[in-house]
Amino acid sequence: MITLKEALTKSNEEMAELRVELEAKAKESGLNAYVGFESSGEGVPILIKDNIQVNGWSVTSGSKILQGYIAPYEATAITNLKSKGMMAFGRANMDEFAMGSTTESSYYGVTKNPHGDDRVPGGSSGGSAAAVAGGIAIAALGSDTGGSIRQPAAYCGVVGMKPTYGRVSRFGLAAYASSLDQIGPIAQNVEDAAILYDAIKGHDDRDSTSADFEIEDIANNIDSDRKLTIAVIDNYISEADEDTQKAYAQTVKALEEAGHTIVHKNMQNTKYDIATYYILATAEAATNLARFDGVRYGTRAESKNTEELFYNTRSEGFGDEVKRRILLGNFVLSSGYYDAYYLKAQKVRHIIRDEFNAIFDDADLILSPVAPSVAPKIGASEDPLEMYKSDMYTIAINLAGLPAISLPVAKDDEGMPIGLQLIAKAFNEKTLFDGASSMEKAVNYTK
Repeated sequence: MITLKEALTKSNEEMAELRVELEAKAKESGLNAYVGFESSGEGVPILIKDNIQVNGWSVTSGSKILQGYIAPYEATAITNLKSKGMMAFGRANMDEFAMGSTTESSYYGVTKNPHGDDRVPGGSSGGSAAAVAGGIAIAALGSDTGGSIRQPAAYCGVVGMKPTYGRVSRFGLAAYASSLDQIGPIAQNVEDAAILYDAIKGHDDRDSTSADFEIEDIANNIDSDRKLTIAVIDNYISEADEDTQKAYAQTVKALEEAGHTIVHKNMQNTKYDIATYYILATAEAATNLARFDGVRYGTRAESKNTEELFYNTRSEGFGDEVKRRILLGNFVLSSGYYDAYYLKAQKVRHIIRDEFNAIFDDADLILSPVAPSVAPKIGASEDPLEMYKSDMYTIAINLAGLPAISLPVAKDDEGMPIGLQLIAKAFNEKTLFDGASSMEKAVNYTK
């Protein structure tokens, strides 16, 4: 597959031919990574997750409740993309409303991992990652609320990057948890991820959480020879399986041989990450999804009165995982439990952020696993709690609002990719990409 950097040198006519080729290959692949083949404008085709608004497109967030909804406006990330010689092409499958870690909760059915058709691609941006890994997309946009770009990228053996909260506008992104969501790139390599990140970043007056300062473009200034201090979290790795621990140790050795300084740290509050994340994320989700009631958007169920309309539409339109998170969110926000759960989780969130910042006093980057194991088999994540635990290495980064990038470093005995992530201080994407580029060279991962 042609890289994004190479594609940007091609003519519109060549890109038009490529779009036809990609659509044909996607239909033949059997991956179920695309759930639509709309196109917008001219330029290099970029696959778009099904929760990012593209004017005139059907956008459903992988849900039955939004069937028939046509976006009346464009996400800022899409507008920025078009200004850089790229275009929106195709809608990527995803977990319903980005709630899941496997892309099995999608109304359109599960997406398959290109490295094993009995394996999930991860989630919620599973369609985006599977398409890039399967050679049916040059690059893609996903969204990351608790690891939803980095985890599928790791499972599929591609590069996935979550920007600092506020670096990419959320205007036009269907909200799951507003204080955690970020749009970011999924690409074939670190340089392509930087190109796509440069294209979509920037301040936006329409997003009140958008950072109001500019940072120089990164892709043309990546310094893979820069020597950095990288922290490894010794008590983090113990929860991962043997293959992941082995890949982690090999990567640390490769980074040392490349001239980076490794420092050893511990994090004391990791046991609170999952509880904190799922209290805050579900609370925000319950509020955000209240707007889908059969009146304003998408599907409307048969009913005799307004109360029945709300009940029937939401009962029929939402899947089990979305209902589960709405119920949990309403519980933690309810009278008598708000102080005990929600407010306490907000306090712990600050503790988690402070612990990261303390490590960054002594290190430029943190190296961490992305997931405790390789991609599980389809149907293996029936227990919701077990699925939630698979996010243990990614969710703290969203709680702290930090940038992070996942890249493949090894494969297990069955040929399934293993990914690790680098984490940087807020708004220090330049250092993140410098370190990732160096790590990419050092591990020399073979696709």
